[in-house]
Amino acid sequence: MSRYIYFESLGCAKNQVDSEILITYAAEEGYILTDDPEKASVIVVNTCGFIESAKKESLDVFFALKKLNPKAKIIMAGCLSERYHEKMELDEADAIFGNHDLSLFPSVLSAVENGERVNLAPPYPSAERERDDRCHLLSRKGSAYLKISEGCNHCCSYCAIPLIRGSLRSRPEEKIIKEAERLIRNGIYEINVVAQDLGAYGVDLYGESRFVSLMDKLSSLEGDFVLRMLYIHPDTFPRSLISLVKEREKILPYFDIPMQHADEHVLALMNRCGNREKYLALINSIRKELPSAVIRTTMMLGFPSEDENAYLEMKRFIKEARLEWMGSFLYSREEDTPAYKMRNARDHKKAAKQAALWKDEIDMIQSRISQERMKNFVGNTYRAIIEEPIEGEAMAFGRIYAQAPDVDGTTVILGENLKESDVVTVNVTKTLGFDLEAVRI
Repeated sequence: MSRYIYFESLGCAKNQVDSEILITYAAEEGYILTDDPEKASVIVVNTCGFIESAKKESLDVFFALKKLNPKAKIIMAGCLSERYHEKMELDEADAIFGNHDLSLFPSVLSAVENGERVNLAPPYPSAERERDDRCHLLSRKGSAYLKISEGCNHCCSYCAIPLIRGSLRSRPEEKIIKEAERLIRNGIYEINVVAQDLGAYGVDLYGESRFVSLMDKLSSLEGDFVLRMLYIHPDTFPRSLISLVKEREKILPYFDIPMQHADEHVLALMNRCGNREKYLALINSIRKELPSAVIRTTMMLGFPSEDENAYLEMKRFIKEARLEWMGSFLYSREEDTPAYKMRNARDHKKAAKQAALWKDEIDMIQSRISQERMKNFVGNTYRAIIEEPIEGEAMAFGRIYAQAPDVDGTTVILGENLKESDVVTVNVTKTLGFDLEAVRI
């Protein structure tokens, strides 16, 4: 009798990689992956526990799936389980499973099959026990994430990641290269390199950052593929990376640098080292050497001590930087982080109201900037990956180098015989707000 398993993967790309590894373990135990939760005998919710809204979403999804299929065994996995496994009392869960030692997932499946309840959050295993193969990818065809490290040593005062994922834990270079080679052999064109901070890669293993060296080796591999870098902390941004990107066509000139704020005092309280001038200098140095560079950042509003002057400094930075893409979010008061004690709950609620208004304003400013920046691509030729052909139409949705998966705009591609995961050459003809329209050449 077939055993079906359903996965709901929430949160970031790193969590998606974890889900793909869990799916691989489940397949080895004889489970068949299904996209219908009502068909599944086991449901896995791989949760996010980073901020309050993500925790709420994780619980909402968990209870919705439990209600939809009450007969299925349901496993709460991921960051929320890792962070709160000692406190969590969730009678509806057949298992609570942390995200450090994924190799124990088969034993969790076996236990719930036998009617046992499990609460398991073991430490990270040795590097030899970590697997670097995934039988099923949750990304769109032709694109995949490659995780090069776990955890983070920065200890930003607002951030719960070190509480969940631990300190920096870089994967051995040879394992990363082996995994990249496997992805390339399997037809992956876009390899999205991810970590909590790419720039810190190797510090724990080699005593220094080896990220530029790693990218050098990855970009030297044989095959038709490109590398996209997602999340480089501005404090550890290696300047030599810019010249490497300029030399290597396989490394996309796309830089995801989460600056979080531009006011020096606020950043210092966040335990970060930047300010408006430093961040503008970094942006200008990238653009000077790489005029085609696309830069994305994120901004946080409502952090303790942020006043109108600090907000105006952020707004000034956004207008001066004129980045292609920016995400924004409201500060989440996370227990057990240093920032939690900087402001009480009542003051936090009051500050959040003002921060929400400021967020709306900078989102509007950035919206205009992003749409204006998209005009720079009109009239130029690029390679694009096809993500979603439109049935019955000579048209498909895809992305060029300036558009990272899930977070940026898309490109509407006009042409015949456009198939999912194909890589085609296109000429951009016009903008569609945040998106582009292009014709296949």
